[in-house]
Amino acid sequence: MECLRLGAERFGWSGRNPAPRTTRDGEWLLGTGVAAAAYPIAFFMPPQRARARIFADGSAIVQTSTQEFGTGVLTMATQVGADALGVALRDMEFQAGDSDLPNSTAAVGSAGAGMVSSAVHAAGTALRDQLIALAVGDEQSPLHGAGPGSVKVADGHLTSAERPGAVDTYRELLSRNHMSDAEALGTWRPPPLDTPHGLLTFGAQFAEVAVDPELGLVRVRRLNGAFAPGRVLNPLLAHSQLMGGMLWGMSQALLEGNHMDPRYGRWAETNLAEYLVPVNADAPEVHVDFVDVDDELVGPLGAKGVGEIGQVGVAAAVANAVFHATGRRIRSLPMAPELVMDPDLATDPVAGGQ
Repeated sequence: MECLRLGAERFGWSGRNPAPRTTRDGEWLLGTGVAAAAYPIAFFMPPQRARARIFADGSAIVQTSTQEFGTGVLTMATQVGADALGVALRDMEFQAGDSDLPNSTAAVGSAGAGMVSSAVHAAGTALRDQLIALAVGDEQSPLHGAGPGSVKVADGHLTSAERPGAVDTYRELLSRNHMSDAEALGTWRPPPLDTPHGLLTFGAQFAEVAVDPELGLVRVRRLNGAFAPGRVLNPLLAHSQLMGGMLWGMSQALLEGNHMDPRYGRWAETNLAEYLVPVNADAPEVHVDFVDVDDELVGPLGAKGVGEIGQVGVAAAVANAVFHATGRRIRSLPMAPELVMDPDLATDPVAGGQ
């Protein structure tokens, strides 16, 4: 509900005339539509594992076997690892893309952020706790004897509320104990699927379209989305993912489609030259908003995925907008011009808008 409320406010939904076929821009019919969206959280994954290692110079590495194909998982995991271990981002390196490394899931099915970040967080905090225990047990440490729970770590510096002004560092700690490095393996097991809670990421999409009633052309002028993906680990990456997902949904609504040849059981379009996808000229104005959600059930960081939720609901919102513009329901995707301009291929006009 929060996604629908925020999205409606940003989109200006309350100012629309709900009656179909009443708003024009020259020869174009204008319409607006909305759809709610939900996408499941992939808790069917195996235990997620990562390894964290810190060196005597204060630099650190986190390793896990996920891969990067453009979603930004390496950037996200570097940030999570630095935060969990308590080192500066400049001192953290993240290594992935090798099946010899500890197992974590691929960034598919909107699972990447939640699964990989949980493994990296587990490894980073395990190593941090190991080093805190070393510090409070080290007679030469300024934090010797302090309660481990009172120790905080930031930028490689260890401090304790019990010892105001006392500071130790990872570099000095390892050097004093003649350690060239230290490492820990972190494991996180996804919750069981038989939870009584709904395992979903939520969203709402709003679309404004212009329709040429004679040619059947549909042009999407605006797309607005409001999403509740739990904790947003990197707003810029998440924004880009959701924007791409909304354009993907627009493509599903208006362009992407294939047909089966009933004689041979083969796809009719067999190459990308004949398969329509949107280009920059097709892209409308896209606006993305986040709804803050504190979800402690999905993992230690409360992060859900954003890979698919941006796409879910867009085609329905565009179809509702086409109905608002024309008064006709189109129930086939993609909404090709011949479907939009020929009323015999759609249902009869319906009074009232949705």
